[in-house]
Amino acid sequence: MNHDSYPDSYIRGILNSVKTIAMVGASEKENRPSYFAFKYLLERGYNMIPVNPGHAGQTMLGQRIYARLADIPHPVDMVDIFRSSQYALAIVQEALALTPRPQVIWMQLGVRNDEAAALAEANGLKVVMNRCPKIEYGRLSSEIAWMGVNTRTISSKKATVGGIQRMSLNRTSTAGGATEAADRVQREEAAIDSTGRN
Repeated sequence: MNHDSYPDSYIRGILNSVKTIAMVGASEKENRPSYFAFKYLLERGYNMIPVNPGHAGQTMLGQRIYARLADIPHPVDMVDIFRSSQYALAIVQEALALTPRPQVIWMQLGVRNDEAAALAEANGLKVVMNRCPKIEYGRLSSEIAWMGVNTRTISSKKATVGGIQRMSLNRTSTAGGATEAADRVQREEAAIDSTGRN
């Protein structure tokens, strides 16, 4: 995989298939980028799990904070690394010790560790580096287009009535089941269509 440039189909495939994301380095401080990203993804229907040893046992947006990945009592699909690049290898090693293993290692903006990426890929995991899933979701769903950002995507979906348009990526689980976010969007679209409004 060329980690300097990712095809939209690769990023979209990840965001459509993962359901549970463990964010290592999540902060409950409302002015931190990890808080914004965590909250945004939680609101889009992802099962978000904060990992931060300094705040283990507390909650963040109603989600229990764990000290480390191994403490999470259920499987995770993706590990989102919100720590400096130097810590990425140890986090990947910890992720590889999980049973079952996650499907994806995602390193946030400014985080790149080629050794960690090579280790994850050698063990069958997908890797994204130096990208933010919040930004990529907003771009690929065309949500950020409403703020004047050129997303390089085109959509013919109707805007929601009486509010800001929120689009999903029509995410499905790896087993083919619809996610809560995809179900919610389908219900909203059906309600709009039934009223006959455009």
